Amino acid sequence: MSGAGWSQDWFDGGLTQLEMLAWRGVESQHIVSTLRLVDTSGEQEMLERLLEVSKPPAPVMKVLKHYLIFTPFRYRPEHSSRFRPAGSLGLWYGAENLFAACAEVAYWRNRFVLESAGLVMTDVLTVHTFYQAKVDGLAVDLMSPPWVAARDEWMHGADYSQTHALAEAARNKGVQWICYESVRAEGNRCAAVLDVEAVDMVSSDSQHQTWQCKANRSSVMMQQGSECFVWNF
Repeated sequence: MSGAGWSQDWFDGGLTQLEMLAWRGVESQHIVSTLRLVDTSGEQEMLERLLEVSKPPAPVMKVLKHYLIFTPFRYRPEHSSRFRPAGSLGLWYGAENLFAACAEVAYWRNRFVLESAGLVMTDVLTVHTFYQAKVDGLAVDLMSPPWVAARDEWMHGADYSQTHALAEAARNKGVQWICYESVRAEGNRCAAVLDVEAVDMVSSDSQHQTWQCKANRSSVMMQQGSECFVWNF
């Protein structure tokens, strides 16, 4: 399948071995949530093991990776994302810098508030862990020729039909990840990883950061120490 602005023929000569260091932000809630239910560290460990057994199976990996890396690939979210239709297996998304990664989180936090009737008139406070990973593999680079000629297709704010079609075609070509321009922070590169083997954790404590998030129907603020970003919707 091809869109009005791109062609399957672009895969011929339009693939490249590409690598990127990318940041991803995840809500820091799993430990806090289970701690409410237990009284000791032993009970906490037992509860975490029981929860792990109840989860969908992890993806097949040549070598076991950090759970933050493989977790997105084990679930089938009911909402769609830019390169994944609703109900299909998840992808690993990241951005080349913290600003772009925060912008992506901010967009989805605002969506969460707007779609939750009980939260629309409140401020929702959450804590997020941002970590850095290395993405490396056979890629489609939508910010380079020939793909950049269809930029309007890739940058649509809400219509993901062409990016879904591209991701499906890319999988069939053995593409491991897609490099694309952030819609929420234009000009910055993002990664949509299709293959768990193409992404791995950067093993350094300095590459993990904790950010506070305040979200409501009209704005989202992300803050870590003196660094602060605000988006108005």
